[in-house]
Amino acid sequence: MSACISPSEAPRQIPTLQTPASLALRLVELTQAGLPLLEDPWAWLAEQLGLSVEATLDLLKGLQAEGAIRRIAAVPNHYRLGYRHNGMTVWDVADAQMPRLGALLGAQPFVSHCYRRPRRPGWRYNLFAMVHGRSREEIDHYRDHLRYLLGEACAADEMLVSSRILKKTGLRLSPVPS
Repeated sequence: MSACISPSEAPRQIPTLQTPASLALRLVELTQAGLPLLEDPWAWLAEQLGLSVEATLDLLKGLQAEGAIRRIAAVPNHYRLGYRHNGMTVWDVADAQMPRLGALLGAQPFVSHCYRRPRRPGWRYNLFAMVHGRSREEIDHYRDHLRYLLGEACAADEMLVSSRILKKTGLRLSPVPS
């Protein structure tokens, strides 16, 4: 069905239907560079989408439940906060103890992310934990503490130290033509 406008009528805005898919795409476009630093970024996002704040949050929760969005989180710039030394600690731990040990390492305040990875030929490590500190000595101390926490369950470890800052960005979509 198409709309018909007579030439005598003044031009007016024809409302467009927002499908869940188009709303989701618009939401990603609006947030892919981060939320604005406002008192209520959810209200801003809702206004941009033409939705209520509740509907906007429901949309986000739905996309997260579907796996389209993994998480919604603040991503601090560690370097600007004074944490200029970083080390990815890698651990060879007993697979049977992985759930407990991964949670233990991930709960440490100096660990920004911790995850399990499959072992590969020539690479024995299966638990990774990123640590941040203000000096090389500090991240070495953190590694020693993690080693202590892992105890006998740890067969080997190494620390891969950052040598330069890499540009970190998430998914970027090209704008959809109107």
